Amino acid sequence: MLAVTRKANIKEIILEKKSITVLELAKLFSVTEETIRRDLKQLEDEGFLTRTYGGAFIQDGVGNNVDLTIRETAYTENKQNIAEKCRDIIKNGDSIFLDSSTTALQIAKAVKNMRLTVASNSLLIINELCEKENIHLITLGGTYLPDDKAFSGNITLKNLEQYYFDKVFMSCRSLSMEHGITDSHEPTASIRQNLIKRGQKIYIAADFSKFGKTSFITISDFAPITGLITDKSLSRKWLDFLFEQNVEVFI
Repeated sequence: MLAVTRKANIKEIILEKKSITVLELAKLFSVTEETIRRDLKQLEDEGFLTRTYGGAFIQDGVGNNVDLTIRETAYTENKQNIAEKCRDIIKNGDSIFLDSSTTALQIAKAVKNMRLTVASNSLLIINELCEKENIHLITLGGTYLPDDKAFSGNITLKNLEQYYFDKVFMSCRSLSMEHGITDSHEPTASIRQNLIKRGQKIYIAADFSKFGKTSFITISDFAPITGLITDKSLSRKWLDFLFEQNVEVFI
């Protein structure tokens, strides 16, 4: 297969699936992973996609649920910076909830030496904190979703109803002034919709790539949100909008 044909096919696949790993593409086209990396680099140079350590993804489409293995290596430094700011907001003795986002995983790593009660439905976060004697860890069981490495479903939501938190930290797929806070994955959105009711303070942790977009499912408008933590300066329009919504901005 000619390289130009292979790249055209890769475009079609990513437009449909929104994300793909290098290994998957190498197997599909029977070429080396290095060949696929070169293809992805060229497509990134064209502005078509964003590469990560193990693959690539695109932001387009309301049903854009990017594979966890891709999300884990996307904008890692940005998420670490967000996590450091979240750590400044969290105080010893707080009871907090961390959702199943890759940004929340970075928050867990940033606060693992603090004295906290931490609840989460993320297996990655549970594994990160389970041996920390200074963390009172609460796990929400339920249906395990292997693609997300998280628990969800009716049991998870029922368990969540038992708790109320000082601070909830969650992410989302998209943020829009017109359409609010939205997501692309129904089980994850359901957890986040309920989390908004379970915290004294609700914080959205979102990197720059999520702004000005709309995804498939509504989580909430901005009215219940206490603060928004992001990694890059926002436009004056966004700052004015969030000020009007009484949302504190942390950059």
